[in-house]
Amino acid sequence: MRGNSIRIIGIDPGLRRTGWGVIDSDGVRLSYVASGTIQSDGDEELAYRLRELFDGLSSVIATFKPQEAAVEETFVNKDARATLKLGQARGMALLAPAMKGLRIAEYSPNLIKKTVTGTGHGEKHQVQAMIGYLLPKAKFESADEADALAIAICHAHHRQFRQLSSMIS
Repeated sequence: MRGNSIRIIGIDPGLRRTGWGVIDSDGVRLSYVASGTIQSDGDEELAYRLRELFDGLSSVIATFKPQEAAVEETFVNKDARATLKLGQARGMALLAPAMKGLRIAEYSPNLIKKTVTGTGHGEKHQVQAMIGYLLPKAKFESADEADALAIAICHAHHRQFRQLSSMIS
């Protein structure tokens, strides 16, 4: 389904595992393309772990050639160090598509869940069940992959509104 469709990569950033999911959307229908995770070596220094994430995402982007990217916004938790490391991983998730010239959108976890499940506080299993319903051919093996596909779906639903808003402004 590539003719009038747009290819979107959703990215769920994480320092240990970054999930990615690629879908095609023609504005009405969604089609699963691929998904996976990029893992960094926990024994490596932070800079090398970040490079692993960047290189992995760059490779995925080169392989599947998305036209737009969507990345989950970081939520702040009580552990400042963990939040900072997640922010650095998120930086790689933003940089990799930016280096390829993709348009990038960012979405809050609540908006992603609300778009996919109908409620902003949906549970992981609800998100995964809806991914299976919306993308019946999807084969994901982790919550990171499912979340990345949810991010891509969220962008597919909100991208037209974002484009209209930017034209009006």
